[in-house]
Amino acid sequence: MKASENLAKLGIELPAVATPVGSYVPAIRTGNLVITSGQLPLKNGELTFQGKVGGTGATIEQAAGAAEVSVINAIAAAAAVAGGIDRIVRVVRLGVFVNSAAGFFDQAKVANGASDLLVKVFGDAGKHARAAVGVAELPLNAAVELELTVEIS
Repeated sequence: MKASENLAKLGIELPAVATPVGSYVPAIRTGNLVITSGQLPLKNGELTFQGKVGGTGATIEQAAGAAEVSVINAIAAAAAVAGGIDRIVRVVRLGVFVNSAAGFFDQAKVANGASDLLVKVFGDAGKHARAAVGVAELPLNAAVELELTVEIS
């Protein structure tokens, strides 16, 4: 099944690509790869989850939901550069940054929100290399930020 069909089956519509807030582009192509800039959990221009995970901010479940929203935004940015989502033939790498409270060590559980959705959308081609790291702060106090690298046809 095509990625566009899987998205429809999941009831997910790719959003418009967010306008950069700095001196960068949302995604760039080099050869047969598309690499996205960091994507936040924005829906309709609003940040969905803020705060430190494991502290007074988002729970692991909320942060995993934020990772899912962020990866939808990353897919949209990659698809815009690729010429459509069905031109994406493989997810190569996912980098997930979790706004972590001191002593929080479950970044991988947060990142699974994004990883699981990539497999639902792209099937076996959605399985990827990944880094999930805890950071002290993120832009706008977002719970999660992520970047995506995909291969295109």
